[in-house]
Amino acid sequence: MRFDRQSGVFCHVTSLPGRHGIGDLGAGATAFLDFLDAADQSLWQVCPLGPTTAGAYHSPYQTLSGFAGDPLLVALDPLGERGYLGDDELEPPAGVATDETRYDAVSEFKRDRLRTAFERFRESPADGDREAFDRFREREAAWLDDYALFVACKRAFDGAPWTEWPEPIRAHDEEAVERRREEFADDVAYHAFCQWLFDRQWRRVADAAHERGIEIVGDLPIYVAFDSADVWASPEAFQIEDGEPTAVAGVPPNPGDDGQRWGNPLYDWDELAARDYDWWLGRLRRLFELVDVTRIDHFKGFDEYWAIPGDSDDPADGEWRDAPGVDFFETVEAELGELPFLAEDLGFLDESVVALRDRFGFPGMRVPVYADWCAEGDRYQPMHYPEDSVGYTSTHDTDTFVGYYEDLPAEQRDCLHYNLGTDGEEIHWDLIEAVWNSNAAVAIAPLQDLLGLGSEARFNTPGTVEGNWQWRVTEEQLTDGVAERLARITDATLR
Repeated sequence: MRFDRQSGVFCHVTSLPGRHGIGDLGAGATAFLDFLDAADQSLWQVCPLGPTTAGAYHSPYQTLSGFAGDPLLVALDPLGERGYLGDDELEPPAGVATDETRYDAVSEFKRDRLRTAFERFRESPADGDREAFDRFREREAAWLDDYALFVACKRAFDGAPWTEWPEPIRAHDEEAVERRREEFADDVAYHAFCQWLFDRQWRRVADAAHERGIEIVGDLPIYVAFDSADVWASPEAFQIEDGEPTAVAGVPPNPGDDGQRWGNPLYDWDELAARDYDWWLGRLRRLFELVDVTRIDHFKGFDEYWAIPGDSDDPADGEWRDAPGVDFFETVEAELGELPFLAEDLGFLDESVVALRDRFGFPGMRVPVYADWCAEGDRYQPMHYPEDSVGYTSTHDTDTFVGYYEDLPAEQRDCLHYNLGTDGEEIHWDLIEAVWNSNAAVAIAPLQDLLGLGSEARFNTPGTVEGNWQWRVTEEQLTDGVAERLARITDATLR
């Protein structure tokens, strides 16, 4: 797919303004879209939207489903407008902060309100809601039925992973599934209700974005969590024997590090190919209903993947194995049409992955925090970005650009000043202007970089688990001055 010359801002939904402890799909999302509109931006990039858990420190890259939305993103105020919550129930109690993220308090508060809203919906649904809910359940049954039962079972079995559930439900036995679906019918309906609310609110946000000429860039983690509805309901799609992964995902050691063992189950690509990638087609159909463009996380894994034996904790014990690559994307293209993908290809630029990326015209990523500013022609310096690329100022996995700049060695900083023609007084704006002025078809800046924030605003540090995914913006920070300055740069660089 060929992308027009355009630009946008990365800000995950949880980082939006709001009064209920994390950003959601309510007024804060609308305020952010107004800010993007004033800034003349045409793209809004977010992290994956799936249901997060405290056990995974609420990482959007370790979710309970590759299809479902996160109930914590549901805005409560619209439920008050539908008569499902009272004014007193919408007031955030102590512990649910309005200016910072506190997942534990927010989770307890929101889930309690969602349960209350569900009970009132069942007793007295607002006009058209019952019919709309029933249509949603029928339309999305292919993934929703298993997801809602999965979450209901986890609740019934005290949060235990599916591998510790009693037989035969652990094995997703058909009779056991139907029996438990009847036994947990109320809870299954509640979880379906939460998904309906998410779907309804998300589509309204997406419509509001489109009315402003803004497309949404979603995120596709190549792997799913082992303790997920996906693996429980479709074990044949994964390298699993007797309920345990025979191999798990990660990356090999490189000079200076020991590699990484992510632990996600790997796909059984031979089985999936024999089934014309049916599981993947379902996942992508759902994703394309929600977003306009998708960043493929760890694009390398579609070319070849690092397989670590399931019983090993050492990434060095892994081996490279072939993935379907061309056959997969040709099948997806034949079934779903044009492929609106951006490829996260950082760190894996061997000949085969570049050939796969270029064959389908997926722009790769260029991020200046990886640049050697003193090396002539370095690929991560903005002046060397090619047209078929996405130029970022930083990413959700790196420090903010100001934080990175403050830690640069003196020589690199001097070379950076020389390359950008700056004294560093407003380094974040200088860098934004350089990326926007580059040849990259798409330019994106995290909101933290627009605001000139340092390491205190970093969103995620790979290899760590605590303290991530916390940063939030306030409405007061979304100023006309910032929007107008970005709009001027966007206009001047023909984006």
